[in-house]
Amino acid sequence: MSNEHIEELNDQQIVRREKMAHLAEQGIDPFGKRFERTATSGQLKDKYADKTKEELHDINQTAIIAGRLMTKRGKGKVGFAHIQDRDGQIQIYVRKDAVGEENYQIFKKADLGDFLGVEGEIMRTDMGELTIKATHITHLSKSLRPLPEKFHGLTDVETKYRKRYLDLISNRESFDRFVTRSKIISEIRHYLDGLGFLEVETPVLHNEAGGAAARPFITHHNAQDIDMVLRIATELHLKRLIVGGMEKVYEIGRIFRNEGMDATHNPEFTSIEAYQAYADFHDIMDLTEGIIQHVSKAVKGEGPISYQGTEIAIDKPFKRVHMVDAIKEVTGVDFWKDMTLEEAQAIAKEKNIPVEKHFTSVGHIINAFFEEFVEETLIQPTFVYGHPVEVSPLAKKNAEDPRFTDRFELFIMTKEYGNAFTELNDPIDQLSRFEAQAKAKELGDDEATGIDYDYVEALEYGMPPTGGLGIGIDRLVMLLTDTTTIRDVLLFPTMK
Repeated sequence: MSNEHIEELNDQQIVRREKMAHLAEQGIDPFGKRFERTATSGQLKDKYADKTKEELHDINQTAIIAGRLMTKRGKGKVGFAHIQDRDGQIQIYVRKDAVGEENYQIFKKADLGDFLGVEGEIMRTDMGELTIKATHITHLSKSLRPLPEKFHGLTDVETKYRKRYLDLISNRESFDRFVTRSKIISEIRHYLDGLGFLEVETPVLHNEAGGAAARPFITHHNAQDIDMVLRIATELHLKRLIVGGMEKVYEIGRIFRNEGMDATHNPEFTSIEAYQAYADFHDIMDLTEGIIQHVSKAVKGEGPISYQGTEIAIDKPFKRVHMVDAIKEVTGVDFWKDMTLEEAQAIAKEKNIPVEKHFTSVGHIINAFFEEFVEETLIQPTFVYGHPVEVSPLAKKNAEDPRFTDRFELFIMTKEYGNAFTELNDPIDQLSRFEAQAKAKELGDDEATGIDYDYVEALEYGMPPTGGLGIGIDRLVMLLTDTTTIRDVLLFPTMK
């Protein structure tokens, strides 16, 4: 360690380093070694929840716990403290006459933030708090920096995101939110595995961005001297596996989109995409509803959920409405009628909808109307289906009205939670859709994708009728943890 670094240390850090050196002089490794505990704080609280002080005294049980020292009080020969592990905190009661002079000094000189192992008797205080009365203290690891002043939560939002470990130490609500996130992902897997889906892994590096309308991150492969992109979706590789005969596949993975950041968007995020052969978008609506209701029940229990004070009937059948009907209901404009692009542009102008350069057909204007007027009205879980062909390059055309596709999006609290469709499996139609996308890209639509000729070739070998689904995991976690910003459900959100 350089002198320059030592000179930058504050008084508390210097004292902690001196204590570290003193431990080493005593033959105690300041950073410890393997330690075997018999229980966590949560396990002890669950096991002895209904035991009184007298009953605990009579059964005379012992336990060994380990964790971070979070509070400490007391003088002279007696001290109380709280040890924090992954389940929460538990109190310890340390007496010099019970642990001995030398062992008591380890406790007395321990700083908040240090890791300790504690062996002792399980008791309950006069105040009713479950406590470990120590018979031996083991130093496990020295904390060389003091913890943030306010143990019940960091107030500096920037620090909370940059130094998530401090947030997890000091904010139990945040810690529990990430435990819930892990459970949500685990329950999605459990549900799909139970339906016979196969979890797979597909490449993160792609030669051509595809499977979504988004601007990609571009990188360079030195060995092959080619530019590549980070995936903006897992879709096209998963559908290649349907061509290969896997029939029911899914992938939970990181997606990268080189776009803006706000309360619900981060440049890298997690999605679940699933594809099922011989299914259509109606089957996938049922699958989507099943996934979300299963996960909600697993992490929140039976019944509706509350999000920012609004009750969401997540346990009831989700509403299903065609995009054109939803637009008509909100605005009175009827896009079922056949109309020219000029007529649609005139209606858009009348309703103050900006007409972009790449709006080359009525479908683009229908989609713009939906985004402008309808999305903000969708509070309860709603499947909106029947998107225009122009904004759905990978979805199958509707057999009854080929202006629209057999596609849907799931909306809850005005936000999109899932996107799905009966997959386009006609390679000739797919190529023409890709070509239209490539043209839109040339006209300035930086979210349009290029042509993936290899995918078209895969379709030429034959893909069965297939339904597919994509759900944003992060938004789902936000919904089920009543969180308003995506940064609070990402352990390490993107920062400047």
